[in-house]
Amino acid sequence: MMVKQHMLFTLYSICGIVLKDILAVSVAATKNKVRGAQGQFPIVHNMTVTEGGIANLTCRVEHNDNTSLQWSNPAQQTLFFGDKKALRDNRIELVRATSQELTISISEATLADEGLYTCSLFTFPVKTAKAFLTVLGVPRKPQINGLTKPAMEGDHITLTCVTSGSKPAADVRWFRNEKEIKGAKEVNASGKTFTVKSSLRLQVDRNDDGVAYTCRVDHVALTATPQQTTEVLEVHYAPRVEIKHSLNIPQEGQYLKLECVSKGNPSPDPVLWTKDGGELPDLERMIVEGRELTFTSLNKTDNGTYRCEATNHLGTNHAEYVLFVYDPNALEQRGPDHALIGGVVAVVVFVTLCLIVVLGRYLARHKGTYLTNEAKGADDAPDADTAIINADGNNAHAEEKKEYFI
Repeated sequence: MMVKQHMLFTLYSICGIVLKDILAVSVAATKNKVRGAQGQFPIVHNMTVTEGGIANLTCRVEHNDNTSLQWSNPAQQTLFFGDKKALRDNRIELVRATSQELTISISEATLADEGLYTCSLFTFPVKTAKAFLTVLGVPRKPQINGLTKPAMEGDHITLTCVTSGSKPAADVRWFRNEKEIKGAKEVNASGKTFTVKSSLRLQVDRNDDGVAYTCRVDHVALTATPQQTTEVLEVHYAPRVEIKHSLNIPQEGQYLKLECVSKGNPSPDPVLWTKDGGELPDLERMIVEGRELTFTSLNKTDNGTYRCEATNHLGTNHAEYVLFVYDPNALEQRGPDHALIGGVVAVVVFVTLCLIVVLGRYLARHKGTYLTNEAKGADDAPDADTAIINADGNNAHAEEKKEYFI
């Protein structure tokens, strides 16, 4: 009996030891698992996407032991739990799901998708990491307002360029024929986006006619090319006229063409040619074609004042050309060029006058010195020469100046 009791006690002792070892191993394994789980943290990165683009959100864990990962949106709604989709949104899709990574995509991103997204690792306790998704608002194509067609020379106009929907606020710039000019900028917030307006004040003149004014919008969301709009300014102005001629010295028998150059908007067509205030003579050798007046063979009877007149609805302007036809034989017999000779004579006379002036100033200065020296010895000198000598210090030996009356 005693032997049986001893054997049972021994058996109980062995079982207790084995059970204790099993419990110790189990506790140790549990502690190691918890310690390993506590060393795992999800890794995420902030993302930026352009409105209408695709945003990829990635959550990674190193050395995961098949613990589940989950993505949630800013409203704390679960998007994906592992590879299981939780929210019915066709724009949200699974890209990759493993024990160490969970990547999802959001297509056709809107401004409402912007916010803080959460990746959760379901350990004990749960580990989380947050990534901010930034959605850039794309600015709309700019519009130019305030342009009147046509504008009148001297008018004051204000061009306004407006673009909306940008986030952050866009930069608006003005260009005049591709040369940048400064406008007055104004920014207004509208919800999450901004409306940007830039104004350009002008006093237009004829030099603005046909000028291209461009409003350009620069923004971080416009990676390829900036948005821009161009308007061409049309300015109406009264004509200006000048006459161009083909000969400097018209001679009998020569060909002469007078061209009436008129600039105005609207174009002042046709132009009117007159002679000495009246109509042109009806001659076969005098031809009018549009803006040109042509003499096929000049004659002294063509002498006179020719006027070209141009008119549009804003006014009238004219230019005149005095025609004097020379006799070629008289030009050959008149010898040297009298104008050239006259110029040479004028230069010679001018140089001579300059020399006379210089010489006169020199003599006047010398005479002043002589009179001054004479005055110094005049008290006791009988004549001017003696006065000069006395002025130089020799007056002690000079005779006393005498005066004689007759």
